[in-house]
Amino acid sequence: MPRTARVVALAAAGLLAALAVPLAEGATTSTAPPAAADHPASLDRYYRQHPTWRRCDTDTPASYQCATITVPVDYAHPDGQTLHLRISRIRTSTPGKRHGVLLSNPGGPGSTGLGDPVQLKDTLSKSVLQRYDLIGFDPRGLGTSSPLHCGMTEDEADSSEPYRPYRAATFAKETARARDIAAKCTTRNGSRLLPHINTRNAARDMDVIRGVLGERKLSYLGWSYGTYLGAVYTQLFPRHSDRMVLDSAVDPNRFGRGLGLAMAAGAEPVFKDWSRLIARRESTYHLGDTPAKVRAAFRQLVARADRTPLLYQGDDPEHQGRALTGADIRSWLRWSFGADPDQAARDVAALRKSRPAPRTARPDTSAAGTADDNSVGLYWAITCGDNTASWPRDPARYQRDAQRESARHPLYGDFAANITPCAFWPRGAEPATHIDNTVGALVVQNQWDPQTPLSAGRAMHHALHGSRMVQVRGGRGHAVYALPGAPACVTRTVDAYLTDGRLPAGDVTCGS
Repeated sequence: MPRTARVVALAAAGLLAALAVPLAEGATTSTAPPAAADHPASLDRYYRQHPTWRRCDTDTPASYQCATITVPVDYAHPDGQTLHLRISRIRTSTPGKRHGVLLSNPGGPGSTGLGDPVQLKDTLSKSVLQRYDLIGFDPRGLGTSSPLHCGMTEDEADSSEPYRPYRAATFAKETARARDIAAKCTTRNGSRLLPHINTRNAARDMDVIRGVLGERKLSYLGWSYGTYLGAVYTQLFPRHSDRMVLDSAVDPNRFGRGLGLAMAAGAEPVFKDWSRLIARRESTYHLGDTPAKVRAAFRQLVARADRTPLLYQGDDPEHQGRALTGADIRSWLRWSFGADPDQAARDVAALRKSRPAPRTARPDTSAAGTADDNSVGLYWAITCGDNTASWPRDPARYQRDAQRESARHPLYGDFAANITPCAFWPRGAEPATHIDNTVGALVVQNQWDPQTPLSAGRAMHHALHGSRMVQVRGGRGHAVYALPGAPACVTRTVDAYLTDGRLPAGDVTCGS
């Protein structure tokens, strides 16, 4: 999921000292050369680790094993600070059929991947499982891998919507909030650590995992943000990139501020397609018998809720009884328009019948350090730090952009262009990664993805010149392969690639 100022830059000495360990618990070194010794000799001690594998937990399958390794905070200075990296595996390959390991990442940034092998063991085809041991990991700074924390309040750590709607009356408050989050993260984590929590280093960590496992090449399955992580790996380690599946791709060369703006642009055609579908079901939802009338009904609802929040009384338990503003409705339903059109129509119909929410005092969320902010902190570290040059430093620029994008893309444009902590984030340790290579990959994309639009998938396909694209015509929702309801055509195509390593002769179009 995306993402000249003063930033507080105090080193968090206690945290950095805790991270500076010679080797991870349970890991040893070996004098034997790594599987593919084409890395700098200064990194040998990382590639030569022999982790100790143990059952991950007493309530998980015995075959699901975990280990801890170390990686350098800064790969340019590998003798400096280190981080713990937690990795997992389930050995599923069959002797005589084994091809290697399949590493995965579920997206985010901010989604842990340590449990991926357990889930994939139950969803991947037998032919794929016979060829791979499944490998998961929590990327650096996340979950069980030296987690990053910032000391955010509950409001600041709200992960339901990282972007905020633009309002002229509240822009100064939103600017202060964004500055405060950036300052907390920098103060808590230090300028020696925070700039190195980025996708390039996560990709380098992946190559260390490859070496630790004794593999010459790495096969990979990534969804959403995980497609960007996989693309960066192909750029940094093309000779180690094997069978790469990138599902629901981001535009790899717009990561940073461009990610949210692409979401806003992509939300509009999804919304129009939804209105076309629902206009055909006027007798069911009573939202209008033409697409224009359906869109007008939704916009009238949003305007009404912006004047007075509405009490939702529909059939979605997550929102039941919640007071929703027009901005809340736009943020929430932009997902449903693409993923579940009928549910979105039911929700709009229910909200049109809703009464104004009672005036109740909001809970106080001003106390510092009360939230579990690891996922959100990691989200901002990657979104802001990977391409700091893409984020303007002048708050007034965000005001102008939010007004312009709101007019161009009314559903989500003001969210995507509004100010975020990235306006005040410290400069990343490296420039943005430009993806432009000939590594083979399979890019999988729904036509009506509400999160990573079709245009982003095409951009990924274009950047990876050796890739093929599998497009699901009429496909809805975010993520396709290895999920319930995946079209047989997608499963068949991806399985064949992972099984025999041959990409399709050309791009593939599947029906939904």
